[in-house]
Amino acid sequence: MKYSITEIGKILNASTQGNATVTGVAFNSRDVVIGDLFVALVADNDGHRYIQNALENGAVAVLVDKKHTISHDIPAIIVDDTLAAFQQLGHYRRNQINPKVIAITGSNGKTTTKDMTAAIMSAEFNTFKTPENFNNEIGVPLTLLTMPEDTEVLVVELGMDRPGQLTLLSQLVKPDIAIITMIGEAHIEFFKTRANIAQAKLEIASGLKADGALVIPFDEPLLTAAEITKRVLLFGQGVQDIKSFETYTTFSYKNTQFAIPLIGMYNIMNALAAISAGILLHIDLKKAEKALQTFDLTKNRTERLVTARGVILISDVYNSNPTAVAAVLATLKTIAAPHKYVVLGDMLELGEQANDLHASLGQKVLDANVDGVYLVGQLFNKNMAPLIRVHKDSVDLHQYETEQLDELTADLETLGEAGDVILLKGSHGIHLENVVNALMA
Repeated sequence: MKYSITEIGKILNASTQGNATVTGVAFNSRDVVIGDLFVALVADNDGHRYIQNALENGAVAVLVDKKHTISHDIPAIIVDDTLAAFQQLGHYRRNQINPKVIAITGSNGKTTTKDMTAAIMSAEFNTFKTPENFNNEIGVPLTLLTMPEDTEVLVVELGMDRPGQLTLLSQLVKPDIAIITMIGEAHIEFFKTRANIAQAKLEIASGLKADGALVIPFDEPLLTAAEITKRVLLFGQGVQDIKSFETYTTFSYKNTQFAIPLIGMYNIMNALAAISAGILLHIDLKKAEKALQTFDLTKNRTERLVTARGVILISDVYNSNPTAVAAVLATLKTIAAPHKYVVLGDMLELGEQANDLHASLGQKVLDANVDGVYLVGQLFNKNMAPLIRVHKDSVDLHQYETEQLDELTADLETLGEAGDVILLKGSHGIHLENVVNALMA
């Protein structure tokens, strides 16, 4: 990225002051490096309050709204709405570089699918992917603006928690390929039904190019029965010879043997979505197979870790919903280990259905044949604990409030022997990642 203040002013049809050349962008003053444009976003914490901090950290210019007064000595682009301008600048860069764009959304698995898709695309193209989980109205334009100029394929993750959000993001990135990984119960508090969630996910097609393709799972009628005007490709069919091992899974698809360094049937579906995108861009299946063997996985997505004591941690603590919990519990059931334990943190944003959905997972926990259950949060403690307690002779039950993570960590630090497995799964708001980090320290 390299724009003068004057160029940015023309792109945004905005007034400017001062002269400088911008080589990067940041909206958090602590992340600013020399050469950055600091974007003063107006949110719960008004970014205009941190302009001086950003300048001290090396910002060469600021993007500000006209309601705020700044010194005439500060190089600036002055706009009506800094977020809208930030998005407009990202959209301009997307069109300027003009890569093939693969956009990915879904109630679960979108980050893993993003990582898999980027690995496959890298076999043939200069590929850039969404850093970490920068998938909202702020993260997506940041991704577009940090994309290298030689990018040939952009793999971008799009998140959603309300109607209309994916319409904006899809039109921002204009995908050539759009993928919906699955429909679960995430954000059902706001959407009320899975059908409403599916309709919101289908907004990803709103910015899809006329000759683009929407890639959806073959076994989700809420998607397959929808009226879609663009080309549709189904994924998930035709997979054979599935075999699960301690640290990886193998399967056969289109006469090619694949191995992914992950466990769980749901990760095979993620891989098949990524492979489908590769097929659309004419990537040889052998190259896709090689790419998936060692792809770079974002942290805390069914991540296998081993503590200093030799206990295996399966960390899947970035997010959680009932469909995802049921899937990872089914995977835990297939793992051969001397002893197995499960740590479950509350699933958030389930609204009126929260009690029933938490209770509904009790039998699935018991079916996983675990030796101990560790529940964190009021919802699991209220709705699942009574069901587990009935089986106290075969299952050891422990309960914690969300502010008792230190106590949970202390209990887990002495739990199990080498080769035993502890699965941790919970919504990001429960912060079980802090427990994982402490156990691995």
